[in-house]
Amino acid sequence: MTLTTKKLGLALGSGSARGWAHIGILRGLREAGIKPDIICGTSIGALVGAAYASGHLQPLEQWVRNLSFWDVVRLLDIKMQGGLIEGTALMESFHDKIKDTNIEQLEPSFAAVATDLVTGQEIWLQQGSLLLAVRAAIALPGLFSPIRIDGHWLVDGGLVNPVPVSVCRAMGADLVIAVDLNSGIIGRHLKPSARLEQTTSEPATERRDLFNQLLQQLNSSLRQRAINAWRSERDSESSPPGMFEVLASSINIMQDRITRSRMADEPPDCLLSPKLGHLGLLEFDRANEAIAEGEACIKRQLPQIEKILTAK
Repeated sequence: MTLTTKKLGLALGSGSARGWAHIGILRGLREAGIKPDIICGTSIGALVGAAYASGHLQPLEQWVRNLSFWDVVRLLDIKMQGGLIEGTALMESFHDKIKDTNIEQLEPSFAAVATDLVTGQEIWLQQGSLLLAVRAAIALPGLFSPIRIDGHWLVDGGLVNPVPVSVCRAMGADLVIAVDLNSGIIGRHLKPSARLEQTTSEPATERRDLFNQLLQQLNSSLRQRAINAWRSERDSESSPPGMFEVLASSINIMQDRITRSRMADEPPDCLLSPKLGHLGLLEFDRANEAIAEGEACIKRQLPQIEKILTAK
């Protein structure tokens, strides 16, 4: 296959735990001999994109493939100011896998997308600390605390640009492959799940005990209210949604609608949509499923990708 000499951009979208599929996408592209010149990422897309651009995708993949439910829980440093998760423990773990560097030194070129919490402005982080940019890009409102950079409080870029095609174009990409993780996700978190019953090593009683342990950091008057609110499973559709279900479903709706709007105005040359609607917002322990679907997505759409890359 004779590839075009045009610059290729890869826009890695937001999607929380579904974002491990980006690893499979990048692996599939590499096996097909396709190397992007520009990578732009929003939220989890920024994290995986940063690992790839800095040459540390393999250690990240090895780590996430071995994450258990309990490992994920240990990374959640719960607090009640600015967001439920502080993010310090999580970023320390990423630091071991993705060595910090200056973004402007990366090859391929890289940008992370964040949102200014005060102005609502879309912020493109293209210089300075790579890990600091990733921390800003993954600060999902209500879950992760915002982070202050250059006098601005920044949160997840998925609020304004879930699939950053426009950023790739602005950075000089002639062709853009976009990865949308938000298809088929509406209403998923409001349906009763059978996953707990199917997971014999992690019975529902143990998970309930786990949330009690996590919330020991809260004072006693708030603890029970938080436990009651943070209900990730329901017995039936008639049971009222818990706080986490409402939050997750609201985020899904927001990102789906914003993605559709932005894509209509800024269509990529090729759109990849891994089938990941069954994965929950924080199910980071299901990386093997997500990565496999990312690879499968490349195989399904490789003819289309090759067509745009070989066009004169």
